[in-house]
Amino acid sequence: MQASGAFPQTFGTCDGARLLYKHVMQNRVALFLAILTAACAGSPGLVAGAEVAAKPFQAQPNILFCLADDWAWPHAGAYGDKIVKTPAFDRVAREGVLFTHAFSAAPSCTPSRAAILTGQAPHRLKEGGNLHGFLPKEFPVYPELLEKAGYVIGFSGKGWGPGNFQAGGRTRNPAGPKSGSFKAFLKNVPADKPFCFWFGSHDPHRPYEKGSGTTAGMNPRDVIVPPYLPDTPEIRGDILDYYVEVQRFDQDVGELLGDIEAAGQSQNTLVVITGDNGWPFPRGKANLYDAGTRQPLAIRWPAKVASGKTIDAFVNLADLAPTFLHAAGLKPLPEMTGQSLLPLLTGKTQPGRDLVFVERERHANVRKGDLSYPARAVRTKEFLYIRNLRPDRWPAGDPEKWKAVGPFGDCDGSPSKEFLLGHRDESEFAKLFQLAFAKRPPEELYDLSKDPHQIVNVADRSEYAAAKKKLRASLDRWQTDTKDPRAASDDDPWDRYPYFGSPP
Repeated sequence: MQASGAFPQTFGTCDGARLLYKHVMQNRVALFLAILTAACAGSPGLVAGAEVAAKPFQAQPNILFCLADDWAWPHAGAYGDKIVKTPAFDRVAREGVLFTHAFSAAPSCTPSRAAILTGQAPHRLKEGGNLHGFLPKEFPVYPELLEKAGYVIGFSGKGWGPGNFQAGGRTRNPAGPKSGSFKAFLKNVPADKPFCFWFGSHDPHRPYEKGSGTTAGMNPRDVIVPPYLPDTPEIRGDILDYYVEVQRFDQDVGELLGDIEAAGQSQNTLVVITGDNGWPFPRGKANLYDAGTRQPLAIRWPAKVASGKTIDAFVNLADLAPTFLHAAGLKPLPEMTGQSLLPLLTGKTQPGRDLVFVERERHANVRKGDLSYPARAVRTKEFLYIRNLRPDRWPAGDPEKWKAVGPFGDCDGSPSKEFLLGHRDESEFAKLFQLAFAKRPPEELYDLSKDPHQIVNVADRSEYAAAKKKLRASLDRWQTDTKDPRAASDDDPWDRYPYFGSPP
């Protein structure tokens, strides 16, 4: 090789050989980037790629987390719902991965969000296991861990909560510093920094505008009413009004997806869309049945995850914190009970993905003496097994108002609830009223092949004795392994934790 003016004279020495190799490799990389940029600039189909190529290379992904408030499975087009329109969610599911068995850690806003943020089961989080409590500072949250690793973080809408984060010793919401909007947040992210943003919608949380569903052109006759609710015009209309707010959430998510595309950040942005707990209907939210815990979940990361996959493995939303850390190249904390989803997303299998555990403590303050309604459950493909730890208490709250919400106050006020309360003595609806509000036995077991909506409790039937024994042992083992205080003591610490919610 003949030296040119661009090559140092030291290339003729032994040390210079190493410099020559480095020089050549650097120029190969520069040439590749120049060709890629030119190709993208000349191709209308690669405009977004051109924008990405023009930015400094960033190995760590951006993270956009979109969380609906009280949105339940299967209310999205990707799951076959024929009424509700969710093009943004469906697109992410199509361009990424759709999960069919995702569950919240708890069917209640505050503990579910605490589990998402910490990657831990709610029973490990002390006051963080209750609605309207606080999340003690001793429990690290993934936004702060990513911030320390160089991420720019922020949130808009509803972050962690409801509750009082200051009471936990924190100076800001555990979801991060609040931003006016995602678009404004993006403008302040340096080009060489990754971002992590939490978009917390208030939809489809109640109250709803009555009649908004029919006004939007939806037909009540098209509604499929689950068998634990009365099939009446009132309930059909209430479901349509819920759908309107699901669609509004999806529309907002669509705008956020447009923002990352306009910023040239789509390829290396990990997008997650889900809900925090079940829908706000009787026997839904605040219950351990699927209507209270099973969530829509779609994840897209074009740079790393192949598109068009559906995953039937069981996942818990507490898996998201370790997933985000893993994606960023950080080690999930040893205290996290959740597992990273990256192996599943990249086509690998994981042990233990054939079941999921869910739980609840105090939701609203609706029992005399500020009492909780503690319950633990294990969900497999075949069964749902629930252990009600205080079966003497009312699962949906006392029949008379205690401090918050109203009679049976763990069930949000709604036309559906009003209908059941008003027709509780009629033979046609008495059983449905009992399903939603009556006291429950210490153990419940549902055979999902025959009873997907979990209505007929078979816990006392002899033919299910072996299955119940196995599930009971599995739940015991999980409680012990995760250091659930209720595995070692019959105490009720959650009854004594402060409640920061205000009566309406």
